Amino acid sequence: MRYFNHKNIAVLLFSVFAIFTSCTDSSLESKIQDYTKGIKAEIGVAVIIDGKDTLTVNNDNRYPLMSIFKLHQALSVGNRLNAQSITPEKNIFVTKDDLKENTYSPLRDKYPDGEINISIDKLLDYTLKLSDNNACDILFKYISDTKETDNYIRGLGIEEFSISQTEDDMHKDLKNSYKNWSTPLEMSRLMEILFTKDMNIGNYQNIIKEKLLSCRTGENRLPYPLKETKAQIAHKTGTGDTNEDGAIIGINDAGYVLLPDGRRYAITVFVKDSYETFERTEQIIADISQMVYDYMISR
Repeated sequence: MRYFNHKNIAVLLFSVFAIFTSCTDSSLESKIQDYTKGIKAEIGVAVIIDGKDTLTVNNDNRYPLMSIFKLHQALSVGNRLNAQSITPEKNIFVTKDDLKENTYSPLRDKYPDGEINISIDKLLDYTLKLSDNNACDILFKYISDTKETDNYIRGLGIEEFSISQTEDDMHKDLKNSYKNWSTPLEMSRLMEILFTKDMNIGNYQNIIKEKLLSCRTGENRLPYPLKETKAQIAHKTGTGDTNEDGAIIGINDAGYVLLPDGRRYAITVFVKDSYETFERTEQIIADISQMVYDYMISR
C-alpha cells in the first residue's frame, strides 16, 4: 500500500490555503446568511474560487456526509489499486449476500440474485453516478475499508472530517450517520485537490472526475440553476433518512464548477437536520448555487 507523506503533501497542496479567510465579496456571504435565516435546518456552505478566494457560512459545525463519502472512498480505492497496478477493468465477484435488501441499490435491482462478476469501473459508476449503497459496501469489503479511506484522505492534508461507518452501519442505526462528517470547507478543499492537483493515483483520478461530471443524482440541487448555462458541474450528492425527531439527517451536494471563460469554483452545501420538506431542502441548495453562480458571472 502506498501513501503520500502527510507533512510534505500538506505543504505541497495547501500552501495556497495557509490562511483561510474569506477573500470574496462580503455581500455574497451576507446574502447567503440572510437567505438561510428562518430556515428550519442547519446549513453550511463553503466556496473556493479559482483556488484562492474562500467563503464560508457556518463552517464550524460537523455535517453528516451521507453518500458524499463515496467520493472519499473512490479516491482511496484509486490509491490502493494504482499502487498495486490493478486496472479498473478487474472484476469482483458479487454474491447475493453482498446485495442487501431495504437499502437504495440499483445494482441489486438489476442483479437481485447476485453471483456475478462486475468490474471495479462499473462499481464506481454505481457509487459515484447513482450513489448505490451496496456497491459502496462491496468496495469497502473487497478493496479499501473505512479506516483506510479515512487515513488516505488525511494523508492529503484534509483534517476536519471523519469516516468510520459503512452504508450498512448507518442503515442498522441512523445515529451512525452523524459519525461520517465533514465541515463544508474541507469538502470543498477535497474537490479542489481532485480537479487541480496530481494525486498520484494514475488514471483513476481522471476516471473519478469523469464520473462526477456525469452524476445522475441531485439534479435539483447544485446543477439546477446551471442547466441553461454553458457551465459544467461535477458533483456528488448525499441524502439521509428521517431521524427519530422527524428531521431529515442530511441533504447535501458538493461540486466543482467550470465556467466557459476558464474560471472555476468548488462549492459545498450541507443541510443538516432539516425540518423542511425534501423538495424544499433541495431548493435551498439550488438557491445557494444560483447565488454563487450569479456572483461569479457578475465579477
